[in-house]
Amino acid sequence: MATRSSPLQNRLLAALPPSEYARLVPHLEEHPLALGAVLYESGSELRHVYFPTDSIVSLLYVTQDGESAEVSVVGNEGVIGVALFMGGETMPNRAVVQSAGTAYRLPGRLLKQEFHGNIQLQDLLLRYTQALLTQMSQTAVCNRHHSLDQQLCRWLLLSRDRLPSDDLFMTQELIANMLGVRREGVTTAAHKLQEAGLIKYRRGHITVLDRQGLEARTCECYAVVKNEYERLLPEMVHTHRR
Repeated sequence: MATRSSPLQNRLLAALPPSEYARLVPHLEEHPLALGAVLYESGSELRHVYFPTDSIVSLLYVTQDGESAEVSVVGNEGVIGVALFMGGETMPNRAVVQSAGTAYRLPGRLLKQEFHGNIQLQDLLLRYTQALLTQMSQTAVCNRHHSLDQQLCRWLLLSRDRLPSDDLFMTQELIANMLGVRREGVTTAAHKLQEAGLIKYRRGHITVLDRQGLEARTCECYAVVKNEYERLLPEMVHTHRR
């Protein structure tokens, strides 16, 4: 049974065969992640990969003039640093903690060694990467073609899926930076959702009150991403307990 401080809260680690998980455990280091902390800047060397448990990390594209937009979110279903085992040595995006919590850190060299020497781990990580690419491409479509209200609903649902409760601790300014929009737009969209009884918003704290209502209000992008994760990673749909 996974406990609060267990690496098994990360669904990728929990999906590993027991023998492979046992090989990694001695090298996993519990690492607290503070809200807004930058794990990697774009172009920085990937020394470690991070497996979030009860935290969420946003991957952002940052323009030359400092503007940013989120390309994907990673929580307890994934790992930060897929470029390392895909042939790269540097981080292509900025990685920022969107929701504070814990992750387990693993030396990058060790993951590369295990990836190339273990077909089961390799298969799991490649399928996860395919699901992550789907999220990235769908985010681009959503940001271009759907309303801010729909984008916010999608973002809230993706975040809720990666957290153990309905409470999300994040500011409107942070959400605006993630979505690449003005803070005033997020304020207006959040107010509409609160008036509809779907969320409760207090400063820096959002509570999801009606998940089904958010799903009905969002665009198809959320379902596309969710279904792709379930298709590619069926062993992770229900959290594994060992």
